[in-house]
Amino acid sequence: MKIKSIMGLVAVSTLILGWVLFHSKEPMPQQSDEAVQSYLLSNGMKVLVIENHRAPVVVSQVWYKIGASYEHDGITGVSHVLEHMMFKGTEKHPAGEFSEIVAANGGEENAFTGQDYTAYFQKIANDRLELCLELEADRMRNLIFDEKEFLKEIEVVKEERRLRTDDKPTALTYERFNALAFTNSPYRRPIIGWMEDLDTLTVEDARQWYKTWYAPNNATLVVAGDVEAEEVFRLAKQYFGQLPTSVIPTLKTRHEAKQYGTQRVTVELPAKIPYLIMGYKAPVLTASIVGQETEWEMYALEVLAGVLDGGSSARLSKNLVRGQEIANSASASYGMSARHESLFVLSAIPNDEVAIEVLEFALREEIDIIKNQLPDDKELDRVKAQVVASQVYKQDSTFYQAMEVGMLETIGLPWQLKDQYVEKILAITAEQVQQVANKYLTDERLTVAVLDPLPIENGSGNTTPVATGVAHGR
Repeated sequence: MKIKSIMGLVAVSTLILGWVLFHSKEPMPQQSDEAVQSYLLSNGMKVLVIENHRAPVVVSQVWYKIGASYEHDGITGVSHVLEHMMFKGTEKHPAGEFSEIVAANGGEENAFTGQDYTAYFQKIANDRLELCLELEADRMRNLIFDEKEFLKEIEVVKEERRLRTDDKPTALTYERFNALAFTNSPYRRPIIGWMEDLDTLTVEDARQWYKTWYAPNNATLVVAGDVEAEEVFRLAKQYFGQLPTSVIPTLKTRHEAKQYGTQRVTVELPAKIPYLIMGYKAPVLTASIVGQETEWEMYALEVLAGVLDGGSSARLSKNLVRGQEIANSASASYGMSARHESLFVLSAIPNDEVAIEVLEFALREEIDIIKNQLPDDKELDRVKAQVVASQVYKQDSTFYQAMEVGMLETIGLPWQLKDQYVEKILAITAEQVQQVANKYLTDERLTVAVLDPLPIENGSGNTTPVATGVAHGR
């Protein structure tokens, strides 16, 4: 499952707040004028509810503050492997029964692992919500780690890595690009893990990871759909409220080491066509930046990405693909919400007989034009109109509404930011777009990766671009 920047895809909601467990020992829900109703269990687990009564369905998600960026060298991939193990059963519900029960009740379920989170979800009829909460609460603290099941699942993950990365030249190039772009940031490690670490990962590694991070005081339950908030809070207290907590390690603040000049890597693999990636280190919206003078820069970077790659009328498509006809495809991407500094990325595949150096020069030229010439009002209007339209459409997705607040909460940002996104994007000026281009799209922040194709033997080789961000289980 691919999941992009949560702040780049924002929905707007409404609020209904009633009395909730007034006579219980639990804290009362936090009053708010937003659509999200918040409740904190006595063991530290947060519950967020979005009431949406348009259809008798519900989305239930449990988010854990743990992902690949929490790992250290030697155990890369453990968060993703643990995601797989979460379907391998407890004493109450043996391996495979979780999925069977959900399916038998007409629901869908799965999970996904990112750099900064791991989440589990079900989509089901609203009268079956209690069933999902009971199942999730059971496996939050009672998972069984069977050696044979673990060894089988490790092989599944290894094969997943082979299919999605090792056997896909562009994906492998992107992985090596990230490994070079970041010096000491945890984002240099792949979510799925290095194969060498998967080879040595043990069931005890996964068990300890689970015991440490899978606890109510490190989790958020998000429920969206045709539900009453007070009933969700009651069920959450019933099934999660008595679960024991864990001592969550205090993580030190991480800052990426200073870069000294452009970094380059060439990946030589059997492939059909070359592939170019250019990434500039860029800040993200963290809790410490929210409300500060520089907060607008992240929104300006989002608009800049839209100017370059926001549909067929955007600059990269108009100038490089259709105009000069030197690129088969070209894109720009930036995600403003993450725990650590991220990248503003340009990528492209050249047309036949076009040298990769020509393509890099053309991408640099597009950046230089913005640095020296303000984007016109029509361009900004187009990008902003797309943002507003996107938010309107997202309101129809109950799953997205839940995922939006869950991700923000899990990476340490207030979920209330989702309702400010459109307003702040609309406030960005052409001058601000130009300022962030000049400040952040510089050679001393740049990493360039090139896929240099080798001859393909036996018809192997896959050049379909693969976006990074989330690996998911089964």
